[in-house]
Amino acid sequence: MEIQNASLQSLIVYFADFFRLGAREKDEVSLRFTEQKVPRRTLILRPGEVCRHFTFVVAGCFKLYAVDQAGKQHNLEFAAEKDWLCELDSFYAEKPANVYIEAVESSTILQIKRSDLIYLYTNYPKFNTNFRVITEHKNIALQRRVLQNISSTAQERYLSFIEQYPQLINRLPNTQIASYLGITSEFLSKIRKDLATRR
Repeated sequence: MEIQNASLQSLIVYFADFFRLGAREKDEVSLRFTEQKVPRRTLILRPGEVCRHFTFVVAGCFKLYAVDQAGKQHNLEFAAEKDWLCELDSFYAEKPANVYIEAVESSTILQIKRSDLIYLYTNYPKFNTNFRVITEHKNIALQRRVLQNISSTAQERYLSFIEQYPQLINRLPNTQIASYLGITSEFLSKIRKDLATRR
């Protein structure tokens, strides 16, 4: 699908925060990224499938989650506007994923295939540097999340969630945030009430 100007501009503006794209690099971005309109609740990745794309969220919101043997959902990550989403292990190793990626809202995304991303890495070092930074930030966020799960209270984890995802706090239902925090939605409501009374 041909990329609409607004979506392409959104990605170019994003890259400009890290480096300026020349005309040739902009052409490569236009050629190698594809635009998708994704309805709410659509899965763009399921367990057993290989993650074929690195995804940039132009508009909307996604969640990456796993389901345990009892059928309980565990939200691992959210991605909204100007954020990236990818199951990195599956994408780079080209092996089946163990997670779902689902649209929480009707969304617009830009996606690039592994082969096209490797092409950009090889021919335009700026992209190699930029995507390394993206991956490093994702790994740092994951490390912080693991540490919080073993050393922080539920309230501290909620405050950290607000800091990490300020644009989502009023867009996601309690059930989705509670799943990410590893608590019940009722307990999350109590935390929110307690925090509100302190202000």
